[in-house]
Amino acid sequence: MPVSAEDVERQLDAVRASAAGPREGIFGPASVTWQVDREAAIFLGAGRALVLQLAHPWVAAAIADQSRVFTDPLGRFHRTFKVMFTMVFGTRDQAFAVARRLYQRHTAVVGVLPVAAGPFAAGSPYCANDVAALRWVHATLVETALMAYDLVLPPLSYDARERYWSEARLYAALFGIPSDSLAPDWASFVAYNEAMLDSDVLTVIPAARDIVRQIFSGVPTKVRPPFWYRALTAQMLPARLRAAFDLPFGEAEQLSAARALKWMRRSYPLLPDRVRTVGPYQEALARLRGREQPSLVTRWLNRLWIGQPSM
Repeated sequence: MPVSAEDVERQLDAVRASAAGPREGIFGPASVTWQVDREAAIFLGAGRALVLQLAHPWVAAAIADQSRVFTDPLGRFHRTFKVMFTMVFGTRDQAFAVARRLYQRHTAVVGVLPVAAGPFAAGSPYCANDVAALRWVHATLVETALMAYDLVLPPLSYDARERYWSEARLYAALFGIPSDSLAPDWASFVAYNEAMLDSDVLTVIPAARDIVRQIFSGVPTKVRPPFWYRALTAQMLPARLRAAFDLPFGEAEQLSAARALKWMRRSYPLLPDRVRTVGPYQEALARLRGREQPSLVTRWLNRLWIGQPSM
């Protein structure tokens, strides 16, 4: 069931009615979404989110066939975080503009599966704007950001998680995902994720395994991810997907992940906000204080996170 341009506009109209404000954006500074997504620590979950997305055969086939993940890996990183952070920290108009551009980009991502995988036959069509596929990608981003937050900061209360999911439903609308296809509350969202992780919808095809192998080898980027990061990513994944992606998690990996987390849990909360929070969040705070242009430091941080000086 693909999302249409009319579906996207209907969802944006619904978001407009619930948004924090034109300058505050969709969520605003009082939201749990800002509390979570402002933390640089969410990058700890980037590997997990990517691997879980690639476990869906449609996502893996689309990236293998049409993405520049290997020819321009840094550019893909920046584009992904620019979309995410602009939706969360941009003005309402900026969030809507990036949502429309993302939809248009996804309309070109169509193809056929090269091999049979789980419930999908070889040669069956895929499209990036399919509601079920979008719902899974959205779920990986939402759940993993909170999981990464909980790794190094005090876990959110159940009520805060309920608010976080309520806000995430607005985030989903920016992808064009209709609200009636989403879990109504936090407990239902957790159940959806558990069901997906146990289902054969997530079946690792050779292309997915190859993408993960190349990314963690560092060949495309010329920078090999640290051993502790690969170990932590493996720790955050279900055992069956670790095995399917050939991600080792033996004694050496377990010790490395444990040491890294012990150090980060001590040091991360002590970092100054300038270092600990992402550039787009700092830009959003400056905007709400009436500053039209981000500071030099914020522009530098934005280049690090989204590849450009401002949203």
